[in-house]
Amino acid sequence: MLCRERLGVTNYTHIVEPESAVPPEREADLEADLRRLCAGEPIQYVLGVAEFCGHRFAVGPGVLVPRPETELLVAETVRALREMPLDRGPRVLDLCTGSGCIAWSVALEIRDAQVIGVDLSEDALRYARNQFPSSAGSSSSFAGLTGESPTFLQADILDTEQAFPYGPFDAVVSNPPYVMERERALMRPNVLDWEPASALFVPDDDPLLFYRAVARWAQRFLRPGGVGLVEINEALGPETAAVFRAAGFKNVQILPDFAHKNRFIRF
Repeated sequence: MLCRERLGVTNYTHIVEPESAVPPEREADLEADLRRLCAGEPIQYVLGVAEFCGHRFAVGPGVLVPRPETELLVAETVRALREMPLDRGPRVLDLCTGSGCIAWSVALEIRDAQVIGVDLSEDALRYARNQFPSSAGSSSSFAGLTGESPTFLQADILDTEQAFPYGPFDAVVSNPPYVMERERALMRPNVLDWEPASALFVPDDDPLLFYRAVARWAQRFLRPGGVGLVEINEALGPETAAVFRAAGFKNVQILPDFAHKNRFIRF
């Protein structure tokens, strides 16, 4: 990945072109990058970008690296929105938006969608607001980028009764923190030592606090007939589904990820 990004080669260039050499003027930069990788820094931070839903999102310290599983959340959201009999562009609320990868991916897939992303972290919002910065203006390095850019707002979603003069929404989506503190021992240093803990971890004695908050936001702002989709901890599927049933939502479903683990809830 590093050589592909820095040198423009493929992952098989060294096989089909064994005489290829690293240009001497690039060696110092590559060595600096390798030192960062050896220290455990995520490759996405070193490169400054992460691939997600076919797009390149800017990432760095202070923002969670988008995971492939979350692409399924986007796909399910887009599918649900396209099945709705709307006579206007859909309106979408993305809670705990982070880098904005969900909000942007939905907006890029459904060009007349109006998407609002909410996060507490100003560091994360800085990344979210500056993805594809030329989309609203003149030239864009992103071919075919049209439509309305998402709006990103700073708010603590755990403050569920705060004034929020938006809505109603056709979809409420979220990939909130859901890793229990006791699961730290199962995680790798390139995550634990670098990615923001506030975007990952929840207390062992209250691991569903963000889902209760999402449920309350959905009670307030999801229109009748709208859809909610959240990413979840695979160990807490039934318990998380119960949160949304208790909040009065219908058709609560647990959906699997690539590995057939409980990863999403749709309601």
